[in-house]
Amino acid sequence: MSEKMTEKTYRIEGLSCTNCAGKFEKNVKQLPGVTSATVNFGASKISVEGQTTIEELEEAGAFENLIIRDDQENDEQVRSDEQVRSKESFIKRNIALIISLGFILVAVISQLSLGEDHLLTKALYILAIIIGGFDLFKEGFSDLIKLDFSMESLMTIAIIGAAFIGEWAEGSIVVILFAISEALERFSMDKARQSIRSLMDIAPKEALIRRNNVEQLVSVDKIDIDDIMIIKPGQKIAMDGLVINGHSSVNQAAITGESVPVEKQLDDEVFAGTLNEEGVLEVKVTKKVTDTTIAKIIHLVEEAQGERAPAQAFVDKFAKYYTPFIIIMALLIVVVPPLFFGGDWNKWLYQGLSILVVGCPCSLVISTPVSIVSAIGNAAKNGVLVKGGVYLEEIGHLRAIAFDKTGTLTKGKPVVTDFIATSSETDINYLSIISSLESLSQHPLASAILNEADKTNVDYKSIQIEDFQSITGKGLTGIHQNIRYYIGSPKLFSASVIEETAVKVQYRQFQEQGKTAMYFGTDEQILGVIAVADEVRDSSAAVISELHKLSIEHTIMLTGDNTKTAESIGKQLGVTEIKGDLMPQEKLDSIKALRTTYNKVAMVGDGINDAPALAASTVGIAMGGAGTDTALETADVALMGDDLQKLPFIVRLSRQTLKVIKQNITFSLGIKLLALLLVIPGWLTLWIAIVADMGATLLVTLNGLRLMKVK
Repeated sequence: MSEKMTEKTYRIEGLSCTNCAGKFEKNVKQLPGVTSATVNFGASKISVEGQTTIEELEEAGAFENLIIRDDQENDEQVRSDEQVRSKESFIKRNIALIISLGFILVAVISQLSLGEDHLLTKALYILAIIIGGFDLFKEGFSDLIKLDFSMESLMTIAIIGAAFIGEWAEGSIVVILFAISEALERFSMDKARQSIRSLMDIAPKEALIRRNNVEQLVSVDKIDIDDIMIIKPGQKIAMDGLVINGHSSVNQAAITGESVPVEKQLDDEVFAGTLNEEGVLEVKVTKKVTDTTIAKIIHLVEEAQGERAPAQAFVDKFAKYYTPFIIIMALLIVVVPPLFFGGDWNKWLYQGLSILVVGCPCSLVISTPVSIVSAIGNAAKNGVLVKGGVYLEEIGHLRAIAFDKTGTLTKGKPVVTDFIATSSETDINYLSIISSLESLSQHPLASAILNEADKTNVDYKSIQIEDFQSITGKGLTGIHQNIRYYIGSPKLFSASVIEETAVKVQYRQFQEQGKTAMYFGTDEQILGVIAVADEVRDSSAAVISELHKLSIEHTIMLTGDNTKTAESIGKQLGVTEIKGDLMPQEKLDSIKALRTTYNKVAMVGDGINDAPALAASTVGIAMGGAGTDTALETADVALMGDDLQKLPFIVRLSRQTLKVIKQNITFSLGIKLLALLLVIPGWLTLWIAIVADMGATLLVTLNGLRLMKVK
């Protein structure tokens, strides 16, 4: 029997460019015992299927001096090692650059005093090239042997060519500036990745646990499900769990992006990484440290960073043909003018070498990933989980957005909105009888009436109800003090009683407003009318208005609730179209129809009841992803808190990301085209070429990092 292949994930330190990532992945795949390997450049991780060791992986990444670490290492140890290694690696990685730079400075002094052609000047420049470019040449020659025309191979040809025609000074400057450019790429990607890695520091690494009536500090990886965790005021919560004792307000901004603390009491859920602000809480742990909401967010975001966006796929495909094109063009520039127009070989060889340098696709290949990683990291920090670059891009192209009603545009919890009694002197007494009847019912609306009674301090528990009956489709009835009372639809009462009531007009008004209205009375008369409705979220109307301002052409409410209620709420909110009385299949059909008309359509729902519609939309957006595994798994985007205001934010962020990517690609290609045009009058130099390449890389990187600051 064949043994099942094991898959293991490792962290990579020092991965600076997508080209290096591809090369490292290829090298790892060639290791004995490895059947498959996938590098996630955004998260700086590699997943390896098969058998290998960290030493073998580091050998495969020796061309970039990569440091490999087991992804399951203890976080404390990882951070400690990173601090030590970062100091060591800074010196190790840059010692050759520093020495080479020193030789160039001495060479410049020698050139000024002894002349450019002096043996000492040339020797100093040659030493600078050899020392500063050793790793570059080693990888460049290796790639040339394999006919792999990478950035290293292009630079190697250019520097050797510069040496061949005696341009020692410019050859050494190319080496130094290329090394600086690589360091800048590494720094920028590390900074973008840090936006996600910083999430790992949110949750404490130990917690105060009570076991056998003894309180002790326990490391989170040794805390078990059902352990009791004690969280004091001002402390961060280390694990997900349920409150079993205490009352407090908890700042959940790290998970949901909510700026206002949330009240927590008995049976409420709390999340690792959130801050307990006031009272002492006792929490029963419900998830292991690897399964907490914050752990899932980090895992899903790192996976998302590895998903290639359409723009990235375009750049990768373009670069595949672009590099050979640059090589052929450089060759033609070197050969054609001297052969056919009597040009000087040295001059046109120099121009060809400059084309190789300026044509290096560094800025082009870094332009998209740095933007995607920055944007996804920013979204996660603001309580929006985007599960891939493809979805981040698609949001920016949306033309229509469909909303579920209950729990999305509304709070999903019915409340009493109105209670009108025929006699104001007896309304409290009537509400106590109604509440007592409802306390014996299992109807969903009963909880709304009982909550209203509790809120207004109405005593209903002392009311004695006899001969209670629940009449299906009509309502409730029971006897109190020898009088039979009814609460429910008009079907419970005779037509004559309904006709004579003074509150009939109000009953109709409540129905027209989309509320569920119920009569309360006896066999002889109507005593009052009570209305219950699902409250609209305070932010819903503003969000719909904001989306329309963002040029979303069509907003539609899709709900299983009755059409009259849907129309009432939809008109309040200003949605373009309203559809009620829908079954799940009908919601799905509506999404398909919208896609036919508008092409790019999002569905916003709770991630459970709306699963088919979420799956059929271009982008499925789930509300309240925090603590909801289904929402995190089924949706393409999860709004971690029940806050619709995150929706315009992610639309703006997506559009800004698309704008930045287009700017980066345009600028990267534009500056190269401009430099290439300098070949026509013969003005292109190696200095201009490398400065253009490094300048483009720096500018597209800084432009991409701006996405971390979008509010």
